[in-house]
Amino acid sequence: MTGNHQTLALLLFSAFVAVTLGITTWVSRHRHGSAEEFYAGGRLFSPMENGFAIAGDYMSAASFLGISGLIALFGYDGMLYSVGFLVAWLVVLFLVAELVRNCGRFTLADVVAARMSERPVRIAAGTSSVTVSVLYLVAQMVGAGSLVALLLGGTSEAAQSWTVIGVGALMVIYVSLGGMRATTWIQIVKAVLLLGGTVALTVLVLVRFHGDFDQLLRTAAERSGHGRSFLAPGLKYGGDWTARFDFISLGLALVLGTAGLPHILSRFYTVPTARAARRSVVWSIGLIGCFYLMTIVLGFGAAAIVGPRAVRGSNAAGNTAVPLLALDLGGGADSTGGTVLFAIVAAVAFATILAVVAGITLASSASVAHDLYASLRRGRAKPRSEVAVARTAAVGIGVVAIALGLLARDLNVAFLVGLAFAVAASANLPVLLYSLFWRGFTTRGAVWSVYGGLVPALALVLLSPVVSGSPESLFPGLDFQYFPLQNPGLVSIPLGFVAGWLGTITSAEVADEAKHAETEVRSLTGAGAV
Repeated sequence: MTGNHQTLALLLFSAFVAVTLGITTWVSRHRHGSAEEFYAGGRLFSPMENGFAIAGDYMSAASFLGISGLIALFGYDGMLYSVGFLVAWLVVLFLVAELVRNCGRFTLADVVAARMSERPVRIAAGTSSVTVSVLYLVAQMVGAGSLVALLLGGTSEAAQSWTVIGVGALMVIYVSLGGMRATTWIQIVKAVLLLGGTVALTVLVLVRFHGDFDQLLRTAAERSGHGRSFLAPGLKYGGDWTARFDFISLGLALVLGTAGLPHILSRFYTVPTARAARRSVVWSIGLIGCFYLMTIVLGFGAAAIVGPRAVRGSNAAGNTAVPLLALDLGGGADSTGGTVLFAIVAAVAFATILAVVAGITLASSASVAHDLYASLRRGRAKPRSEVAVARTAAVGIGVVAIALGLLARDLNVAFLVGLAFAVAASANLPVLLYSLFWRGFTTRGAVWSVYGGLVPALALVLLSPVVSGSPESLFPGLDFQYFPLQNPGLVSIPLGFVAGWLGTITSAEVADEAKHAETEVRSLTGAGAV
């Protein structure tokens, strides 16, 4: 990349960082220090504002960089990520959004603990939430490293490492100082920037092919080296039965995982009513739907214009397909237009990463303070001490995410997010659905459900080709691969549901009918909701 690329993109990075730090500083001066202010932004956001913030939380580096890269490399099979991420919102809308808003205060554990013994349930749900959040954070860190390494001239490991460290430091500042209110406004600004940049690139791709989407697909297939098979199922997931099962596993994880993501669930508490939560989801579905349709155009556009070979040459996992596409659409590497467009896209992608990591870090630090710390204090923790613990937890979570991000920097970001979704669907979704809809559900069932999904999901990932046994693994020189699938969802999600059922039927505890009735009325009507 030329010096012009670096200078302009770094200026745009700096401008976004300055604006977001300004928002954070302004909010920190007007905060009241209460738990409701820190965790839920005072519940003051409108459905439209929260809808943009939810969309901002969801449209991560995995969406903008990872999915487009997978489509550029694998065609139809890469597009399946877009479909899975979008369909997942129907589960959120119909099963989760309004009920969670009515039953909880700040976290997933609030919903489950409403009718159970609080301490074991909060510890289990808090542990699971932190695990999912850290896995999701790693994906964002990897995206940031790939992007800035490209900007600074190739694949410098030092550039990637320092970028990951810098992003981690910024996210800790955002969360520690600003809490949910600052994080939400950062998400809104980022969502507007990302949608604007994506619309511009999509229009330029379609103009290049005179609006003929069919011609775009044919050109992408020709340049891919795979011909018509590039546009048909099976290039990545159709080689053998293992690959097909891997696809089913990925689809389950993507569709069911969204409803168990802590940073998405926490967004429903930032609006004043359940009706506002439901309307927030409708807003976010519209925004996210448009965005994912455009990622399909960008992915095939990168394959047709840049070519899979050039994409893979820049980053083996395809994470830099969109910035390379922007460079070409603007006129090439040495043109002013190419420099400007590349810099804008790189800055928007970097803004995306910063905003998403702030939201995830806030959700995970809230779980540490509100669930784990409060449980250890046996309910004696004061709100102000909880908030102080949450700010400290943000630092610790940032350090862990940085370390894992440095380790996993060569993996595709959309693939890494798929793992986070699998763990969320295995550990969080079963206990959430059982708590809301099963009258006889007990404390043992809740604890077994969380650990029965979480432990197998993590164990299967450790024993999968992701960690060892292949050249693309985290540890290519080792081989302790005993589980053939890259995504554990096909096995771990049913195990989470079975464990919850088994724990309940073997429990001597009698389910509290009165508490269930209270929870049911509250979840369906909003009566007594915070």
